[in-house]
Amino acid sequence: MKILFTGGGTGGHVVPIIAITREIKKIYKKNDLQFFFLGPKDEASSSLLSQEDIKVKTILAGKVRRYVNLKAFVQNLIDVFIKIPIGILQSFFYIFFLSPDLIFSKGGFGSIPGVIAGKLLLAPIFLHESDAAPGFANKFLRGFALEIFTSFPKTECFSLKKLILVGNPIRKELLCGSKEREAKELFKLSLTKPVILIQGGSQGAQRINDEILEILPQLLQNFEVIHQCGKNNYATVKAESEAIINKDLESFYHLYPYLKESELCQAYAAADLIVSRAGSGSIFEIAAAGKPSILIPLPESAQDHQLKNAYIYQENGAAIVIEENNFTSHFFLEKIKSLFENPKELKKMSEKAKEFSKPEAGWIIANYLVEYLTL
Repeated sequence: MKILFTGGGTGGHVVPIIAITREIKKIYKKNDLQFFFLGPKDEASSSLLSQEDIKVKTILAGKVRRYVNLKAFVQNLIDVFIKIPIGILQSFFYIFFLSPDLIFSKGGFGSIPGVIAGKLLLAPIFLHESDAAPGFANKFLRGFALEIFTSFPKTECFSLKKLILVGNPIRKELLCGSKEREAKELFKLSLTKPVILIQGGSQGAQRINDEILEILPQLLQNFEVIHQCGKNNYATVKAESEAIINKDLESFYHLYPYLKESELCQAYAAADLIVSRAGSGSIFEIAAAGKPSILIPLPESAQDHQLKNAYIYQENGAAIVIEENNFTSHFFLEKIKSLFENPKELKKMSEKAKEFSKPEAGWIIANYLVEYLTL
């Protein structure tokens, strides 16, 4: 059985694929199972996929830029009339010789060539949409799909006849941490203060970092902080934090450029509150971990999908949304202090997070695909 995944553009397209493949391996016990991935060149994504025994094939994949200037106009012409057609041709020959039993698209500009080529070759196609506001690729490709799996109950633009609401697949391994044992040892936590996990994501992390650094000494007076600041920002944040933190507070600040799966698992277990961007992957991981959160949507996200994700999640009572233009250091500090002065509110947010969570999303999709192929 050959399953071809396609997608790409950000890590948010890759992690759900990993979650689904892990669940398929649990369900399907025969030894003829093979996974493949078709998408644009991305070394980080390729590394993650290869670790799961998913064979990666890279293709050209252009995208349509919505901002208006001469450079974007020229890049759009090149992508639409050169890169995408070449990518479709590359995909056509790859899919023709591979002959996958189905194609599962995770969206993003990297999915367009593979889905078009797959449709031309009459391959069954399934889509998954992570966000409340679908991206251009999935809106363009929706007519090619047999079924469309969605994450949010108010997903825009899709026909209800094709929709299956499942949530965003998460790696269940992220839910296996232990605050008092592994997390305490891994991060050298004192656990004498509430623990706050701050994760800015790969995009826009620096703006969150800047506000955090402004109040870091005051923050550490009351809280212990695990801070994922982004690989590109690590050296700067490390230097600035060392310059402003007193020696007696150093042990309460745990700075990381990036948290690997085994580390993120323990960080989620340790956290009493999570501060995060509002990508779908982050929201569904936070929800499954049952943690209260403050979400700061990335304002540049396509179709404002992070803003829409965040407000749908907030409606459930599980999180507080602070838009970036309102995200100032001292307002943020007072908001956190007020939350921890009201433990009943934190407990309620945690309960609502669990209610919203869909930790079985990966299993549901995996089971659906396996049943489709084995009927």
